[in-house]
Amino acid sequence: MLSRISDIRNKQIVCVKNGCVLGYPADVEFTCPEGKAEAVIIQGRARFLGLFGREDDIVIPWSEIEVIGQETILVKTDPAPFVNLGKRNRFFGL
Repeated sequence: MLSRISDIRNKQIVCVKNGCVLGYPADVEFTCPEGKAEAVIIQGRARFLGLFGREDDIVIPWSEIEVIGQETILVKTDPAPFVNLGKRNRFFGL
């Protein structure tokens, strides 16, 4: 299946293990001589309305991608290091 990077950027990345939405791809990493896709990069979340920068980017190796569908990309990466589901910012009710 051939896809363009612009097509991949519009797809949501979902973890197969728990159904957690990790985000949207911001970039794709390639090896130069072979032109082979190595990883998908998800941009880190903004800290406090973007005033304090961003969290670290999430790099998902291409080998962790299960399926690239019409609207989603299913990955088998463990999202625990990337997503803090229990901790939410409660500053001003956000």
